[in-house]
Amino acid sequence: MKVTGDWITAKPTQAVCRMLESAGFQALFVGGCVRNALLEAPVADIDIATDAPPETVVQLAEQAGFKPVPTGIEHGTVTIVSDGLPHEVTTFREDVETFGRHATVAFSTDVAEDARRRDFTMNALYARSDGTVIDPLGGLPDLKARRVRFIEDPGQRIREDYLRILRFFRFHAWYGDPQAGLDAEGLAAVAQHLDGLSGLSRERVGAEFVKLLSAPDPAPSVAAMRACGVLMAVLPGADDRALAPLVHLEGMAGAAPDGMRRLAALGGDALQERFRLSKAQARRATMLRSEATGLRAPAELGYRFGETDGQDILLLRAALLEQPWSDDDLEPLRKGATVSFPLKAADLMPAYEGPRLGERLRELEQRWIDSGFALTRDDMLAE
Repeated sequence: MKVTGDWITAKPTQAVCRMLESAGFQALFVGGCVRNALLEAPVADIDIATDAPPETVVQLAEQAGFKPVPTGIEHGTVTIVSDGLPHEVTTFREDVETFGRHATVAFSTDVAEDARRRDFTMNALYARSDGTVIDPLGGLPDLKARRVRFIEDPGQRIREDYLRILRFFRFHAWYGDPQAGLDAEGLAAVAQHLDGLSGLSRERVGAEFVKLLSAPDPAPSVAAMRACGVLMAVLPGADDRALAPLVHLEGMAGAAPDGMRRLAALGGDALQERFRLSKAQARRATMLRSEATGLRAPAELGYRFGETDGQDILLLRAALLEQPWSDDDLEPLRKGATVSFPLKAADLMPAYEGPRLGERLRELEQRWIDSGFALTRDDMLAE
C-alpha cells in the first residue's frame, strides 16, 4: 500500500528525504500526514522520523543548505525549513521514564520501538519517501475500520500523558466511526484514570476540547465523555443535551462547525477559569449562551451583534429550546446588521446631561429598534 498526494511529491519535502537517505539514514513520514493521506483528508503538518541522531540531522541540513531549527533537540526533534516549508524531523526514540507529559527518552534505530511510544495505532503508521506504508504495530486495520485504539496497554499510554484521555475522544470525533462507538478497553482505562486530568494545564485542556468540538459531529464523542465521567471532570455543570440538535440545525442552516458556538451549547461552570480561553473567546462563548436564553428578536440581534454572531445565537436558541430552524429569521437579522442608530448623544444636549443623557439615548434606541428601524432622526428629536 502507498500513500499519495501533492504533499509527498513536493520538491522541498523530497529534498529533505534525499538529504537523510543519501547519508545512509531512513526518512519515514509518520503520524498525521500518513493517517490523513490514507483517509483522503487534508494534510497540514509533515513529520519525518529517522534513525539519524539529532546532531547529525542538524549537520546534514546545514551541509545541504537548509535552515535547521532545534525546536526540541533534547527530545530528538529538529525543524528543517526547505524552500519555506517546515518539516519536523525526529529521531526514533523510546521512553525510558515518563512523568505525565514529561518523559526521559533514549534515541533508537528501531522503528517499532519508536511506534510503541505513540498514542494510537492509527498514529503509528509510517511511509517511505516513495509512499510505501510501513505498519509496525498493525494500525492499518484500525484505520480502515475508523477505530481509535490505544497502542498496547491503554492504561500505560494514559499514564505517560493524561492529555491522551481527551485526545482519545477528539480522535474519535474526527476520525472514528460514530456508529461503532469507542473502543471498550480504551474507555475502561479512561474511567480508571480520571484523576490524572486534574494535573493537566488548563490551557491544554481548553485547546484540546475546542478542537474536539470543532469536528464535523462531536456529539457522539461528547456523549461518551459524559457517560464515563470525563465531561464533568473537565467542565463541571456542562450539559450536552443540546449539542446533537445544534449540529443538526447547523447543517440545515449551512453553518460551518464552530467550537465556541458548541461550547456555549454545553454551558458549564467557570468556563474561563476551567479552560483559560482567550478573553475574546470567553466573551463570545458567554455572550452566545446568555443571548440564546434571552428574548431579543432577530432584527435586534443583527443590530447588536452582527449577522454571524446573530445567526449563532438563533441556532443555539433553537437547539436549547428544541425548536426547528427557520430561514425566515435571516431577513430581519441581516437587516439589523446593516443599520446604524441615527442619533448621537450630542443630539440630545443640553436638554439631557449626565446619567439621564445615556438613559434617554438608550430608551430612544430601543424604541427605534422596536419600530423595525422605521423611526427617523427627526421623529425621535420631535419628542
